[in-house]
Amino acid sequence: MAFLCLLPILNLVAVSFSSRSVVEANQVGLWPKGLNLSSYEYIFSNSQFFKSLWITVQRTFFGLIVELSLTILVAYPLSKTNRVFRLRSMYVWFFMVTMVFNGGLIPTYLVVNELHLVNSIWALILPEAIVMFNVLLLLNFFRAIPNELEEAALMDGAGWFVTLTRVYLPLSLPSLATITLFILVRHWNSWFDGLIYMNLPDQYPLMTYLQTMVLNLDLSQLSSTALANNPSMLEITGRSLRSAMILACTLPILLAYPFLQRFFVKGMLLGSVKG
Repeated sequence: MAFLCLLPILNLVAVSFSSRSVVEANQVGLWPKGLNLSSYEYIFSNSQFFKSLWITVQRTFFGLIVELSLTILVAYPLSKTNRVFRLRSMYVWFFMVTMVFNGGLIPTYLVVNELHLVNSIWALILPEAIVMFNVLLLLNFFRAIPNELEEAALMDGAGWFVTLTRVYLPLSLPSLATITLFILVRHWNSWFDGLIYMNLPDQYPLMTYLQTMVLNLDLSQLSSTALANNPSMLEITGRSLRSAMILACTLPILLAYPFLQRFFVKGMLLGSVKG
């Protein structure tokens, strides 16, 4: 079953590296036929690809810092009992409502516009800075940590913030790694908000750029000068270029997953069933 899930990816790889004639004849399976790097040459010679890549890298980096910080600061107090945090139940319901209802696309856009965030990278980060699913995952993980550790820290003179940073966070690395992976994948793969909040194509994040190119690809934009300087561009087809772009855009996040996957299952299990 896992191999079957890889078949479409293998086909994309094969198409992106195959020659024009076999791609147009629909003769490419899971292995390239007639090595052809023209699609990748076109992508990496396009300055807009690197602009969009840099925007996505910034968005993912700052989005991870903001969202992970806010998730921790929300989950920690909500993990306490009503005896310690008397308004806990009210805040839990306040956040839980957001999992069922939201303001809608137009009101959200109006808020972002009134805050002068349109055409800003913060428009891609702040509207979804707290995801309640991640809060619940971390909240349940915090509740599974023995209370005796916190009581010992408080008796030694530590405050709530020191207890959080010195006791809870070091013990929560599996859950934090899981949430980190969720945040990275969501920010890297998001394309619709870039289409809504960015007015100029030069400001599109990578997946928004990919979406516009895949839907509106026009190979007639290749200038005669570019073709004269690099005749191999004639080997590009719409299908091979789309395949190469999909791979180039998704490969970085695929490479990040193996470094976090050893925490993934443990963090999901402990954060979802304990508490």
